[in-house]
Amino acid sequence: MLLNFTWTVRVYYEDTDAGGVVFYANYLKFFERARTEWLRSAGINQQLMTETHGVMFVVKSTAVDYHAPAKLDNELKLTVVVERMGRASVQFIQEAWRINGEHKELLATGRIKVGCVDTQNFKPSQIPSQVMDSIKTLEPRAAD
Repeated sequence: MLLNFTWTVRVYYEDTDAGGVVFYANYLKFFERARTEWLRSAGINQQLMTETHGVMFVVKSTAVDYHAPAKLDNELKLTVVVERMGRASVQFIQEAWRINGEHKELLATGRIKVGCVDTQNFKPSQIPSQVMDSIKTLEPRAAD
């Protein structure tokens, strides 16, 4: 595994179902936000990448295992670990943890694969070398 990054979010009412529990699909939104902030920490602006290089990242596949429920007002720590980088794709392992003081509980684990595609035809495209270089220079670290 190459890189490690964390991002903290709070569970809001809009994230929950009628029972006050985070709706299962919202973990994908949380994971997406963490990956976006991971890219931002590498100095990569996705809109600028699209405008400059004519490529963008799209989710190719996801698999999520749910371990425990998150609830309204919980503070969550989301992790981003690069499992594998290819020429046109990145495979991530992501986790959502509930933070309550010193107590931490694993809530969900996801494996997400994103691909780089040409914005005109949505066919796979090599990740631009400048983007790849920026990603490779990231040091494992935490962010809030």
